[in-house]
Amino acid sequence: MSNNKKTQKAILNKLNIEALNPMQEEALLSINSTANTVLLSPTGTGKTVAFLLPTLENLDLKCENVQLLILVPSRELAIQIEQVIRKMGTGFKANAVYGGRPFSKDKIELAHAPAILIGTPGRVADHLRRETFLVKDIETLVLDEFDKSLEIGFEKEMSEILASLPNIKRRVLTSATQDMEIPRFVGLENEIIIDYLDTKISNLAIKKVISPDKNKLQTLVNLLHHIGNKPGIIFCNFKDTIQYVSDFLEDNNIPHGTFYGGLEQIDRERALIKFRNGTHQIIIATDLAARGLDIPELNFIIHYQLPLKAEEFTHRNGRTARMNTHGTAYVLQWENEYLPEFITTSEVEKIEEKQNKINSNWATLFISGGRKDKISKGDIAGLFFKQGDLQRNELGVIELKQDCAFVAVPKTKVLDVINKTNNTRLKKKKVRVTLI
Repeated sequence: MSNNKKTQKAILNKLNIEALNPMQEEALLSINSTANTVLLSPTGTGKTVAFLLPTLENLDLKCENVQLLILVPSRELAIQIEQVIRKMGTGFKANAVYGGRPFSKDKIELAHAPAILIGTPGRVADHLRRETFLVKDIETLVLDEFDKSLEIGFEKEMSEILASLPNIKRRVLTSATQDMEIPRFVGLENEIIIDYLDTKISNLAIKKVISPDKNKLQTLVNLLHHIGNKPGIIFCNFKDTIQYVSDFLEDNNIPHGTFYGGLEQIDRERALIKFRNGTHQIIIATDLAARGLDIPELNFIIHYQLPLKAEEFTHRNGRTARMNTHGTAYVLQWENEYLPEFITTSEVEKIEEKQNKINSNWATLFISGGRKDKISKGDIAGLFFKQGDLQRNELGVIELKQDCAFVAVPKTKVLDVINKTNNTRLKKKKVRVTLI
């Protein structure tokens, strides 16, 4: 751990953020000056940075226990926040804990207590029952997307966790939804509410695409070719529909990933890794992907199935046109389909005849070694340059995990790279290199 705290300017430079937006400025002021803050702001407006900057300022470099606890509704959001903290380069240790992975892995990571613990309520409550970390120095609690945690049934665990924290001095609650009742066990008093939910996403265009067929599949394929080789999400309401759409895209040679609640954790994580590194430009997802995912800037989203609620429409749209970028939300409507009142656009997108190709030049390799093996991104790059014979422009995104890593390499060189790097030594560990 560093002996000096990083300045706000240094952290923003690490994140490539030139200046805070008005919501973040107001959140910074409130969280630093009051005990209880409720932050309401649309998806994609930078709430994570808004609550991290002021809460990190209050951490004690000399304390060896957990000081900041962040509760989140999903493992993906926990991982995302952990990654943002790492990018900030604060010098404070952060760990994410969540269901779906061995408890023994958590125990190993928590043996040296992090200053910041991020986790889902179920897994954090389990740790508290087993007393795997001390709570006496936890003075700040963040309930990120707290409405979602309540909605999916974590109220009992959240109540248990809060009852176990005797020294909370600061609470921050965030949500992208209004009119959510905050339970009494949270202990809010004289809270300041920062409400930016009416903030319009000025760079978002919403367009209808009319389908002559009820199943809309061919219209979807035509639209994807019309859009071209750009990153985007196709939203469906049900996982069965995702399989139906996925099969059709497969038949039409359109590479893509899928993301929904029924997938195994490892498959969900790998779908997002492939999406982030460009192996897939398109991902088909339920509303699980509408909030709290660490994914790149998107050019578009498509409502293949129309959302059932206005909130879902807003959250989905929030995945594109984030911050200062432009994006388009396409509403795919069968010509006889009723359009909900909350979808107000009248602009109809005419699909051109030209057929843009949708492909990817990248493939994703798995490496069986990670941070716990003292392996760095530089070590991995060196392996692929020296032994894999890749040029610098042929090495794509590297994602380094605790016990493994993922690397994007050119599709045309996959087999050659595997043959040259598999079962070789990286630092002191012999690693497997395989295609996923």
